[in-house]
Amino acid sequence: MSCLFCLYSREPHNAVELKANDWIQNLLCHLFSASVSGLNEDSKAIEQLGCTSADYHGKLFKNTIKSLISRLRGSRFGESNADNALSADDVRALSISCIPIHTMPDVSPLIEALLEYHGSEPKEILDELFLDTINNSIMQKKIALSESAVLSLWLRHLPSLEKAILDLFQRLITIQSKSLQEMEQTIKDSYLPQASCHPAIFRIVDDIFRNALLESDGNIRVITIIRLFTYHFIQLYEKDNLQRRFPLRTYFPHSSPALLMALLRQSQGLPPNVCRQHLHGIVKKLQDVINDKRSNESVFQTWFLLVHFGDWVDMAAEQLLTSESEISDDLLWLLAFYYNPCNDKQERSKTMVEARELSERLVKLHAGASVCAGTLRELYEGCKDAKRNFCTMQLIRHLCIAFLLLSPEWHVIAKECISSMTQTQEAASEVSDVLARTVCRLNNTGMKKEKITDVAYELLHDV
Repeated sequence: MSCLFCLYSREPHNAVELKANDWIQNLLCHLFSASVSGLNEDSKAIEQLGCTSADYHGKLFKNTIKSLISRLRGSRFGESNADNALSADDVRALSISCIPIHTMPDVSPLIEALLEYHGSEPKEILDELFLDTINNSIMQKKIALSESAVLSLWLRHLPSLEKAILDLFQRLITIQSKSLQEMEQTIKDSYLPQASCHPAIFRIVDDIFRNALLESDGNIRVITIIRLFTYHFIQLYEKDNLQRRFPLRTYFPHSSPALLMALLRQSQGLPPNVCRQHLHGIVKKLQDVINDKRSNESVFQTWFLLVHFGDWVDMAAEQLLTSESEISDDLLWLLAFYYNPCNDKQERSKTMVEARELSERLVKLHAGASVCAGTLRELYEGCKDAKRNFCTMQLIRHLCIAFLLLSPEWHVIAKECISSMTQTQEAASEVSDVLARTVCRLNNTGMKKEKITDVAYELLHDV
């Protein structure tokens, strides 16, 4: 059956291939029905339905599938009829028989019934090659199964789940930074955000993200992937069935409940003063967790939680540059911690001092009447000190981009300013990432900043 299926053309180009496909499909139906005839006691009765020779195999095949699904579901719900029940060996043999024909549309209901079947055996009864094959076909879009079937596959076969997560991660990494919409669609199509509404799956997804973040040394692209995935997961979580929804602390068991709830608050549409007050509350909770010697939560774990909800950090940068009051130490601390989460107070204080100096100068430019690309270029170049660490430069670029977007007078020369900040591939990638995140965040319902969104979108395509 496997060899025969290799001859099947998934995209036939002429009449000969179409005719060959019909012949192969009929023969596969015949071979499958014959291979499971010992499991299907209705086969003799089906032969007497009066089918013509042309459609006999197809009708026999469809009826065989229906009969097997019925018996699988009967076995699943514990029917005691010995003549009708399928043994563990029968179910395993059936899963093996389905491998060569699993992409045929008529077989999908049987595949789903197998994946959702759970007997009383302590070990997995479905063949591992069957599970791996089905998972590969789902990732390659060769078959489309119900959400419940895919969830069942990933819950019963960890290698399939891990492969699906790594496949998604690899595809997201290869997408250009400016194509955040493409990244969002790729995440949605993967079905992983939906499946992550089950805490066990979310924990595995999150653990792989954590390892990727550690191995990449806090790569900003990896951070954006985590933020996007979390955003879509939370959206689906809120729409989930309220009667069976797990509490959010189940998904983040090692995090401070108070900090988690503060980060989970919707940021869209908040008045500036309310937003600023909430940001101060987030900072206080972050500092309480980090300074609590009795807490088992590490600095990295606290920072990793903040990464999931990084929109608050972007909003802190905006608040820092637009507030009429003096520069806030809390907002400086939040930005410094986000870009440099090491547990070194002296180094963090140094980063805060440098961020304050830049913020004060940008605020003066924002309030001033003169607009000159050379002024901002000189300011930015003055920050490029060899002694300044990589994390601080990321923060400096972020503040400069936020300034350009929030200052309407500077929009006319924003492209020129961005060009001077993206002389290296690394800097260009970071700037693209910040601009793309801004477009994504401001496009959310309730954000009425169309002009800023348009400018950010134009800049994004010129980087």
